[in-house]
Amino acid sequence: MDAPSTVDTLLSAADNALRALFAPPHAARQPTALPPAAALDPADRQHAAGLMRVNHSGEIAAQALYHGQALLARRPDTRQFLLQAAREEGDHLAWCFSRLEELGSRPSLLNPLWYAGSFAIGALAAAISDRLSLGFVVETEKQVEGHLASHLRSLPAADERSRAIVRTMQADEAGHAHQAQLAGASGLPAPVPQVMRAVSKVMTSTAYRV
Repeated sequence: MDAPSTVDTLLSAADNALRALFAPPHAARQPTALPPAAALDPADRQHAAGLMRVNHSGEIAAQALYHGQALLARRPDTRQFLLQAAREEGDHLAWCFSRLEELGSRPSLLNPLWYAGSFAIGALAAAISDRLSLGFVVETEKQVEGHLASHLRSLPAADERSRAIVRTMQADEAGHAHQAQLAGASGLPAPVPQVMRAVSKVMTSTAYRV
């Protein structure tokens, strides 16, 4: 089979972006032990919605990162891993979107910005090497795991439905990091994780409100 042309590759990347940002997301599976939605008072509902909006934006960024990495991955097995991870993150995207609707809220208005920036980072890492690209997966998922752990502590006590979604997402993120490590991920240069944390802080604090 012939390799896809540059035009086909670019059209596929554009299609991925449009689907992630504007198409109604669909999940291939459901979170583990998902309980029914509990009644929340207005303040708790607003807070839970803010946290799930942050998580939704994080999944938009994850889609973009993996799509950018897969676009320029050198090895077919690396590309397949990244695309499979993106599909699993697509489930997370659908879960967060659905929960936002249940909470009477909406995704972040800045999601196109998060997608564009994360896609560029993923493509840049992949352009350098597959091992560095996989290293970004490891570090990203480690940071996301910590971020989700903080949400588990912060979600309203009665909101077990959101908590079940976050727990399942957290387990998937740990799995992605482990798989990337086994696939030969290299460590990132010392300043990079700190920069990633700073960027993530900007995104999470902004997406909570906007």
